[in-house]
Amino acid sequence: MNTKVVKIECPQKPRDEELLEGARLLREGGLVAFPTETVYGLGANALDEEAARKIYEAKGRPSDNPLIAHVSSMEEVYPLVSRVSDPAKKLMAAFWPGPMTLIFPKSDLVPYGTTGGLDTVAVRMPSDPVANRLIALAGVPVAAPSANTSGRPSPTTAQHVLQDMDGKIEMIIDGGAVGIGVESTIVDVSVDVPTVLRPGAITMEMLKAVLGEVQIDPAILGPMSADVRPKAPGMKYKHYAPKADLTLVEPADGDMESADSLERMTRKVRQLAEEKLAEGFRVGIICTDESRGQYSNGLVRSIGSRKKRETVAHNLYGLLREFDDLKADYIFSESFPQDHLGQAIMNRLSKAAGYHIVKV
Repeated sequence: MNTKVVKIECPQKPRDEELLEGARLLREGGLVAFPTETVYGLGANALDEEAARKIYEAKGRPSDNPLIAHVSSMEEVYPLVSRVSDPAKKLMAAFWPGPMTLIFPKSDLVPYGTTGGLDTVAVRMPSDPVANRLIALAGVPVAAPSANTSGRPSPTTAQHVLQDMDGKIEMIIDGGAVGIGVESTIVDVSVDVPTVLRPGAITMEMLKAVLGEVQIDPAILGPMSADVRPKAPGMKYKHYAPKADLTLVEPADGDMESADSLERMTRKVRQLAEEKLAEGFRVGIICTDESRGQYSNGLVRSIGSRKKRETVAHNLYGLLREFDDLKADYIFSESFPQDHLGQAIMNRLSKAAGYHIVKV
C-alpha cells in the first residue's frame, strides 16, 4: 500500500478541497492519520467494525484497548450514547471542543469492535481546525487512537506518523506540529462520581473547579493488573516507550521545588549516566533548561523549562523519538511535580519507563 501524504497549506484555516479525499476514505472504511491539538490520530469510521479492526492491525494494538470516537459537534454525540449525566453536560460546556475525552454508556449504534468489548464509549470533540473539519466532512464519528505503533512514543508530527505507518495506511494529513503534545484527559462520566482515567491538559484542578468532586482511577498511579479490562486507552499496556531502557529519578520526599532536592536529583542522574557510559553504552539524559549546565557527558537534551510545563509536554514524545534515532541504550530522566500539567507529564514518563523510578 502506498501511503499518500497531503500537506495542509494553512492548518488554522484548512480548505475543504485539501480534506475531501481523506473524508471519503474515512467514510468508506479506510485509515487516515490527521493532526489534533494533542497528538496525531489514526482515524477510521467508528461505526464500521471492520475499519476499527484495521486500526488494531496497523498499530499492533491489543483488541481490548478501546478506541476514542471523535466528533465535530455536540449534535453528533447523542446518537452514540445512551445517557448524558449532568456532570457530563457541565464538562462538555466547559471544555469542548478541546483536549478532553468523556466515557459514556454506549448506544447500540456503536459496535463493540470500537469499544474494546465494553458497554461504554469514549467520545472527544477536537478543537484542532484540521481534525474538526475533516470529521465534519466525513459525516461519521471517527475512531482515532494515536497514529503510532502500539507502545511507542505518540506522534506529534506527520514525519513521526510516517516512520510508523508508511505502507500500512492510505493517507497522512500533514497539519504541522501539534500544540499540546500529550493525549487528552479522559474522564469517566458513566459512573456516579466522575473519575479521571488518564490525565492531560485539562487538569484535575480545572475539573474540580467545574464539578467539585472528581476521583482518580488507581491505574493512573501504577501498573494495572493483567486480568483487568481497561476502560480507556493508555491504562493497561506499556505506552509511550522509547527503544532504550528509561529510568526516572525523583526526590524521595516528593519535593521538586527546593534547590537541595533538585541538586540530589541531578546528581543521581549524572551518577547513573556515568556508570553506563563507563560500560560503553550510548546514554541519553533528559534534563530541563534550568539544569542543562549540570551535565557534560552523554546525549544531553533539554525537554523544556520547569517554569513552563507546557513546553515539557510539547517536547516529550519528540524527544523520546529523538533518542531512538540516536540509538540510545539507556535514558535517565529528571522528574516533575505531579500537580497541574505535571500529572500528565509524569503519567506518560512513568509508563514509558515501565514504572522504573529511582528515589533519592
